[in-house]
Order: sequence, then C-alpha cells, then structure tokens
Amino acid sequence: MKQALILYNTQSGHAKIAGRLAGIVDIFRSGGYEVRAEQIRFGVNPFESGGDTDIVVACGGDGTVNYVINSMKQAGLDLPVGIIPAGTANDFAGAIGMKRNFRKAARQIVSGREERLDCGCANGLYFINIFSFGLFTTTSQHTPDEIKHRIGRLAYVIEGSKELRRSEFIPLHITHDEGETEVRSLLTLVFNGETAGGFRLARNASVRDGRLDLLLLDKCHPVAAAAAVFLFLITGKPNFAIRHIRSSRIGMTSEFSPVTDVDGQRGPEFPLSIECVAGGVRVICPAK
Repeated sequence: MKQALILYNTQSGHAKIAGRLAGIVDIFRSGGYEVRAEQIRFGVNPFESGGDTDIVVACGGDGTVNYVINSMKQAGLDLPVGIIPAGTANDFAGAIGMKRNFRKAARQIVSGREERLDCGCANGLYFINIFSFGLFTTTSQHTPDEIKHRIGRLAYVIEGSKELRRSEFIPLHITHDEGETEVRSLLTLVFNGETAGGFRLARNASVRDGRLDLLLLDKCHPVAAAAAVFLFLITGKPNFAIRHIRSSRIGMTSEFSPVTDVDGQRGPEFPLSIECVAGGVRVICPAK
C-alpha cells in the first residue's frame, strides 16, 4: 500500500485545518493510501525520523510549502508533493490549479498527475513562489497570524502601508543572462510563480519555463512610484519606473544588506546568488 505523509500547519490561514484533518485523511485512505499525519513544528525537520513515504502532502500556505520543500531537500529526498491550500494567499497552489476547498484539493491530489516544476534557489535556500526585499516584502513576516486569520489578504495591504514610512532605496549591482544592470530599487521581486499575496504581478511568469522573472521599482519621487505601480497593475507591462528582467540566474550585490523574504519566511543575506532550478520539485497537479 502506498504511504502518504500529511504535514499540516495549524497556524496557516484561518486555522481551520486541524478540524478538517480527519476528512482529508479519509479521502486519502479511500484512495488507497496508508496515512501518517504530523503537525509541523518549525525548526524540526519532519523527514529526519525516517519511514517509507511515497507522497508528501503539505497543508498550509506558501510558507508551509516552502518549509516542507526545504526540509525535504536538506534530507536529500526528492518526493512528490501535493498541496492543500490552507494559508492566506496560497500563491503556488493557485498557480497549479488547486481548489481552496480542503476536501476538493485532497481529491485532486489523489486523482492527480505528477509533474516536475521549477523552483528558485537563493544562496542554497529554495523558494517555490517568490524571493523579495524592499517595500512590502517583509509584510508577511510582520503581519500577526491573528490578523491574517481575521481579514485575510487585506492584512497584507494594511501592514504593507505602514512600511511606506520606513522604506528606502537600495543600490544594486545585478548580473543576469543578458548582462549587468545597476539600479536603485525601492522594491525587488524575483518570481517563480505569477502572484504575490494573491495579487497577480508577474503575468508572463511560469513555473514551467526554466527562468525567473525579476521586477524592480526604480528610484523616483513617491508620487511617481505610486503612479508607476498603479499603471503596472492595470497593464501588466514595465514602464518608466518598473523594470522587468527574465533570467535563469541572477546575482546581486549591494553596499547594504536588506532583510530578504522567501515565500513569507526570513531569507538569506547579501551577496545573493539566485537561480531557477528547472524541474526542481515533483508536484502533484490536478489531472485536468
């Protein structure tokens, strides 16, 4: 019988996963799996205890999926991962077409197909959706879980607006597939997927193209910066203040060392070596 390891985060999203776990387990058992369910304890690698596993199911948001993927990589494993979106934004789960209903997502995994999808890697730390720093990008780290549970994605907007007062431009030297770029950036986003915090920003990005999409908000007057962001959200195209670079590898150096973020978790320090690991993760996607 196939073995399924279900790893669930009780703090994700509206904290409903614990109460729905029994129903999720039943669906996998009906699908022919023997199930082992464990609550995630951040700081403890769930794969160090050993045991046979044919599929890993991550129940949580992007940070939970990030933790599962990095823990698995650290243990030297390459197991197929299914995702039950139980977080606030669930960007990566949305990119592969997972239902937000827990039971429906579980059935999608049981009847799904395995596909190798891209992931990013920054200084040895993997990310499945986005690597970022600058304005708004540590918002997920700063937003209390109880506020996320209460008002969902709006919490990111409220907390992010507070960061406007303490934002600063970061001088960057960037190397990429097409050469080198110098920029003073207020906002730096490196996408593997398309969305951040549920907002579709990298409209042409794909988890299947072997490249990362880098978006930069260049130095300009705050009013101009706000106009540039608004224009970009409407058109999805680079403009006078927003640059777009597509590359398989990205290097970054700076005289500063801003706090970075990977999928809502604390990221590595500068200098940065970022790459797209083509087909780096085995993911169970919906059959259709």
